[in-house]
Amino acid sequence: MFSGELMFSGELMFSGEPMASTMATASTMSALSENLKQRIRDYLPRYPSKQAVTLPALHMVQDELRCVPTEAIREIAEMLDLAPAEVHDTMSFYGFFRDTEHKLGKTRLWVCRSLACNLRGADELLAHFSEKLGVPPGGTTADGKITLEFAECIGACEGAPCVLLNDKHRLDITHEKADRLIEELRA
Repeated sequence: MFSGELMFSGELMFSGEPMASTMATASTMSALSENLKQRIRDYLPRYPSKQAVTLPALHMVQDELRCVPTEAIREIAEMLDLAPAEVHDTMSFYGFFRDTEHKLGKTRLWVCRSLACNLRGADELLAHFSEKLGVPPGGTTADGKITLEFAECIGACEGAPCVLLNDKHRLDITHEKADRLIEELRA
């Protein structure tokens, strides 16, 4: 048995649901569009094994859906000839991925807390963002537009304190720049 699978009353379970009932619905509902499935398949020749495509597939799904639903885990596993628990193990190992209960907002705002950023006020910046957005780190604004998080390093120490908006760096962030950034993201 893989982690993520449990025995309950003699029935194999995955994420708390009996495998028989989830497998029956798997063929009728799909979390991944055909376009997204094709984009994942396009990665296969680039890697030495199907299993190596697990992380890129999880990233593509999360970028499109803002989370990785349980059904998407099953579909990725099927495409990569893996057990769903193997894909789930990879997903849960990294703090980056979100499930449907903790879906990301339209924009993921990371505040860097590396040594360089901390020396230049990152903790105060994170508190400022948290207060202005009305959410704690890890939370998403009520309108679903912004998820606030912190990272230990985003690789832009020359611009400390810095943030990452989805995949783009913003450097030398002051409280005033933070306020303008929030206005830009809410617009």
